[in-house]
Amino acid sequence: PFKIQNLTFNISMKLHNRVNGRELKAILQQSDEKRTTLSFYKYFHFANPELVRNHLFLTWDKIGVMGRIYIAHEGINGQISIPDARMEDFNASCSELEFMNGTRHNIAIDDDGKSFFKLKITVRKKIVADGLDDSTFDVMDSGKHLSAKEMNAMLAAKDTVVVDMRNHYESEVGHFEGAIRPDVETFRESLPIISDMLAENKDKNIVMYCTGGIRCEKASAYMKHKGYQNVFQLDGGIIEYARQVKEQELVNKFLGTNFVFDERLGERISEDIVSKCHQCGDACDKHTNCANDYCHLLFIQCDNCKSEYENTCSSLCKEYLHMPIEKQIEAGKNKIFNGSKFGKGRYNPKVVGENNLLKA
Repeated sequence: PFKIQNLTFNISMKLHNRVNGRELKAILQQSDEKRTTLSFYKYFHFANPELVRNHLFLTWDKIGVMGRIYIAHEGINGQISIPDARMEDFNASCSELEFMNGTRHNIAIDDDGKSFFKLKITVRKKIVADGLDDSTFDVMDSGKHLSAKEMNAMLAAKDTVVVDMRNHYESEVGHFEGAIRPDVETFRESLPIISDMLAENKDKNIVMYCTGGIRCEKASAYMKHKGYQNVFQLDGGIIEYARQVKEQELVNKFLGTNFVFDERLGERISEDIVSKCHQCGDACDKHTNCANDYCHLLFIQCDNCKSEYENTCSSLCKEYLHMPIEKQIEAGKNKIFNGSKFGKGRYNPKVVGENNLLKA
């Protein structure tokens, strides 16, 4: 057994929520409890991530924290929601943890309190899957952090190249105007691609941004390792940028919606709609996951198509939902639905209304 602040437990204990996910979602939707969604990260050396994980679960589960937290030897990365009535308890618990002291909490911009329905804390090899060998460069030698005001000044400069470090389905619904947006589905894919794309711009200011800043910490250090001298990153990511813009009454240079990895799937930063429904092509920036769990394709769907296709990505998946349960199970084993065949959805204006992959 291990002891942390008078708590004793075995490291092998299975500390997790055992209630069915659908039941928890239903409870959350019916609840009128006020909650605040926030994200945080910290690069910090943990000798025993499993021990930290168990302590956090025991502590935060008691005060009603829900969300997704990753812990590794290199640090912690979390997106959570907290009951407003227990915020003081949460802050007190953080003050007792060395690695949480000084860690910024990025408060969600567009928050209905329905972002997470359970607490899940997982130990991983890395807090962000980047595919890099950290021993080959100094991961702490990251780019210069920019405030929202400094970001706007950089965006106006001629010698600036802006790079979106997120995946295509994130940047599709919202981005800074003129930003390079790699067509990738994972952060791991983006780093070598971006390095090649920027090869002719080593003398320019390279400005990187992401959702909350964590991906840019590693990416900017990697770019400096690759020989780029003038590397910058948006401090706190899009979430902190939006907060500062509002607080300081700055001009908002971010267009559209900020994709988030929780039940909301997005928070609106500006009224601009920069993407289209993947099924009909109408202006839309609302993501959904196909209601057919064997598909579960993440794609953009307008309200009209949501009604017509019953929250599914295609006629095929809609028909599946109307099958008897025994046929659903059999079909799920043998059919190839759009999600497993095409990966995360992409809008193709040339085939919408004809042989669009979502209507196939």
